[in-house]
Amino acid sequence: MIIREAVVADAKAIQAIYAPYVEQTAVTFEYNVPSEEEFRRRIETVKQKYPWIVAEEDGKIVGYAYASAFKPRDAYQWAVETSIYVDGNMKRCGIGRQLHEALEQQLKAQGILNMNACISFIETEDEYLTQDSVRFHEQFGYKKVAHFHLCGKKFGRWYDMIWMEKIIGEHK
Repeated sequence: MIIREAVVADAKAIQAIYAPYVEQTAVTFEYNVPSEEEFRRRIETVKQKYPWIVAEEDGKIVGYAYASAFKPRDAYQWAVETSIYVDGNMKRCGIGRQLHEALEQQLKAQGILNMNACISFIETEDEYLTQDSVRFHEQFGYKKVAHFHLCGKKFGRWYDMIWMEKIIGEHK
């Protein structure tokens, strides 16, 4: 498997990975799968300032990760929000770990100090949402720093949202 920089030509493969998360889970609060063109726009926009990477195995994209602005104001420039998605058929194969490690390395090199993850959350797992994302981030040293209750509604159910944070640099 190789980890490489995403290009706009990857938009269709990225869309295919993301679509089941939109259509079948509460992992994302999007209701509609963004178009391939929208993914092209997102990739171009993110890459103006932050990394967007993909995991490729035997010529097929099996996961992706990117960082985006935590908040748009200048004082937040050392913090990012991160996103990682893996092909649903390839979970628990180490792809997410490799993507996270590569993303963190690139962000450190860029001078980023805080990695933040916005995660859909439910106390009792259901058919649309597990706590896999929370466990994934915990294994990398993220800590829960905020909990918002019943703030997202999908599939006729209310879900919480938590923020988890990992400090990756020294705040001088």
